[in-house]
Amino acid sequence: MNRTFFFDAAWLPEGWRPRVRVVVRDGMITEVRHGSEAAADDARLTRVVPGLPNLHSHAFQRAMAGLAERRGPSGADDFWSWREVMYRFLERIEPDDLETIATYAYADMLEAGFTSVGEFHYLHRSPQGGLYQDPAELALRHAAAADTTGIGLTLLPVFYESSQFGGAPPTAGQRRFITDGAEFARIVARVRAAVPASGARNCGIAPHSLRAVTAAQLASLLREHPRGPVHIHAAEQVKEVEDCLAFTGLRPVEWLLAHAGLDERWCIVHATHLTDAEITGLARSGAVAGLCPITEANLGDGVFPAPAFCDAQGRWGIGTDSHIRLDAAGELRQLEYSQRLVHRRRNVLARRDQASSGTSLFEAALRGGAQALALPVGAIAAGCRADFLELDGAHPDLTARGPELTLDTWLFAVGRSLIRQVIAGGETVVEHGRHRHRERIDADYRRVIGRLLHAD
Repeated sequence: MNRTFFFDAAWLPEGWRPRVRVVVRDGMITEVRHGSEAAADDARLTRVVPGLPNLHSHAFQRAMAGLAERRGPSGADDFWSWREVMYRFLERIEPDDLETIATYAYADMLEAGFTSVGEFHYLHRSPQGGLYQDPAELALRHAAAADTTGIGLTLLPVFYESSQFGGAPPTAGQRRFITDGAEFARIVARVRAAVPASGARNCGIAPHSLRAVTAAQLASLLREHPRGPVHIHAAEQVKEVEDCLAFTGLRPVEWLLAHAGLDERWCIVHATHLTDAEITGLARSGAVAGLCPITEANLGDGVFPAPAFCDAQGRWGIGTDSHIRLDAAGELRQLEYSQRLVHRRRNVLARRDQASSGTSLFEAALRGGAQALALPVGAIAAGCRADFLELDGAHPDLTARGPELTLDTWLFAVGRSLIRQVIAGGETVVEHGRHRHRERIDADYRRVIGRLLHAD
């Protein structure tokens, strides 16, 4: 699809610029000029920023948002008790259900300001534990959902072999996740054939965590898949850190730095509990820290040491993980507010050379997210995917505020209701805050979730 756009003001890599004209061919930006005049057939938008990459998603968990907010019998609710709720919920999900839920989640992401997503996909088997005839059946349902909604996608099939450090056998609740090396290779090959790398699609791998993948198997995976993104959960929970120390003598990120060859391919998801040495090592490695602030708050994980990591020039991006609340602005706001609570001061993550907290957060999330997904996204620039958010310039909260205050107002004052239009791959997928297929997507979702939650 070929289109031209004219923006009254747009946030370019060099900052806000007036009267920006953008040429799009086959979903990719081929030309950007500022200080231009509009042509008669240009699509006219007011204040425009790049869409944000969402570097960490478990799409099926969107359907259980709100189901785990009840106190358990012991009152000692944490990540591990939440995980048991998740295991029970996914027991009934079949391929059609998964595609419907993922479509609902991705449409919601687009309305919330995310225009590309890294799908950390670990649901491979049937409810009974067998592989489908196509071993990538469930993975490819996410690709179908991305096609329906228009979101950019990096699909990350997950390798999961054990329930605890040292290769402990998987539990019954994990039976849908498990593969061996040969099965996993078939899944990845199938995904790469069906989802060839492009401006809108990519494929990587995701060894789930050090507790779910043995050291020998991780080394094998890295040999067999020498290219593309590598994402892994690490140091999300204190218990995970303690268990890793007990088994290996090293903390999770410490172990990865010593044994996994971390570099720019890697995204270390959560990385919540780090020592000073791990902060420095992770930053120097060039890997991205994949932060999911709203989910981490919901699960009681802890607070990422963001000021020290940023001071060490560490790279980070944001994800929505369990999708308890989909809001691109909200993730960045939660990250900054968690730091304010811990450090008891304001504008903690505003850079020394950039006074605006909103701009500092937005720039970092764009760069880190694009690197983690290994997609040409996160900028209004030639060679990038044409992913734009139009923020409502007529909104009362932007009255008498120039473009330089737009990001701060969006992230801290208004949130997702400020998003008027979303262009993904050059196509208008959200207008007046609603996805173009919202009515049908909602109807399909109601039917599926009604059956899943009311089945005997």
